Amino acid sequence: MLFSSKVFLFAFLPIVLFLYYAVGKTVKEKYRTVYRNVLLFISSLVFYAADNLYFLSVMLLSITANWLFGMAIDKYKDTKKAKTMLVLSLVFNLGMIFVFKYLSFTVANINSLFNTSLAVPKISLPLGISFFTFQSISYVADVYRKKVDAQRSFYHVGLYISLFPQLIAGPIVRYKTVADEIDNRKIDLSLFSDGVCRFIIGLCKKVLIANTTALIADAAFAQSDLSMPFAWLGAVSYTLQIYFDFSGYSDMAIGLGRMFGFHFEENFNFPYIARSVTDFWRRWHISLSSWFRDYVYIPLGGNRCSKAREIFNLFIVWLLTGIWHGAAWNFIIWGLFYFVIILFERTFPKKYIDKNAKPKLPHRMIGHILTLICVISAWVLFRAESLSAAMSYLGSMFAGKAEFDIMFLRYFSENKLFLICGILFSMPISKIPRPNENGKDSKIVNAAFGILYPVLLSAGFILACAYIVKGSYNPFIYFNF
Repeated sequence: MLFSSKVFLFAFLPIVLFLYYAVGKTVKEKYRTVYRNVLLFISSLVFYAADNLYFLSVMLLSITANWLFGMAIDKYKDTKKAKTMLVLSLVFNLGMIFVFKYLSFTVANINSLFNTSLAVPKISLPLGISFFTFQSISYVADVYRKKVDAQRSFYHVGLYISLFPQLIAGPIVRYKTVADEIDNRKIDLSLFSDGVCRFIIGLCKKVLIANTTALIADAAFAQSDLSMPFAWLGAVSYTLQIYFDFSGYSDMAIGLGRMFGFHFEENFNFPYIARSVTDFWRRWHISLSSWFRDYVYIPLGGNRCSKAREIFNLFIVWLLTGIWHGAAWNFIIWGLFYFVIILFERTFPKKYIDKNAKPKLPHRMIGHILTLICVISAWVLFRAESLSAAMSYLGSMFAGKAEFDIMFLRYFSENKLFLICGILFSMPISKIPRPNENGKDSKIVNAAFGILYPVLLSAGFILACAYIVKGSYNPFIYFNF
């Protein structure tokens, strides 16, 4: 079920909110949180099962197994059995991802490499399996590290893993982030209102910008003979699409979380203003980057080891990052591309890449331009249907016909407003400051903000709903992961 679907917006969400607040108020206060948690758990399972009931069994298996692993580690804490339970949980969780996501890819490559004819299994990929499995791993690992207490309630663990706002495409939420709020969250009108505003912003990003730029990107990547301008237009469009698609989903997830009293951490921080690839990955998909840092890079030794070992650790992280995103060589090369670039930046003068350094303007501009070229080129690897198609597309970008052909002129003229908005809103200029609550802002600024902000949000919501009702193109890129 998509957040930007008619069923979710006009049926599922209103019903769940009504049951959560209106009916929840009728429940005795000491049972209210229990009622709301059970309601959210059941609603999340319904949300997940809406597209494919078969996926629900996978989700329930994951919840049950990780709930049991957590309790077993707590039972055997400070013994070798606890470590054994941790290893078994990793085998189970990673094995589940492998079977559903990578088994077909592996068998196909074995056939190609060894000239065998093994049957390639056709296995449906459960939505968001990489996201909820990584959450499960972090929960069990944190129980083992004694960073969180093992949860004895099945539905508490189930709610954490399946909570529908962040279930399908993140952000990847740590158990310690929401552990206290599962039992003790406070709900008020201000938090709910803030959540609604954040959800609308994400919805507009997704429906109005991501979906529109997706049409340009799809047209460009479907062409076999591209001019240089149209190749760049398609690549830039996909660069905007994937940002507004994913950050829009994250905004909606964070907004929904606040509507129900949860505080999820931010997942994006204007990544396209970065002036180094290292800085880009501090700003892009923050929850995934921090997950790999805390559960892979640091346990391997991080940078507190020999230089050769540090490079190896970095290689493993980026290899796994590429593999996590998909079962195709494109994604593996994409991850290793970032490994090479970041390794290069670590040996480059820090004034060009250190986010805390203050280089002269030309250095900052050069760093920003080079970073964007690297990122846009990497997105071509990410988007193309195959490695050969990616190489062909990159060839058109850097050595194609330098002419403004009819395809470029058509798609640019029809969508230039959305492209301009996409570029502007990918920068902090789009971050409207709220009035200062201590009264230092002028009355005029406060009044203008108080009028314009809800008007703009309302207009954006109505326009986005119009696009949705009309049945506009509406994919979610990260549902594949």
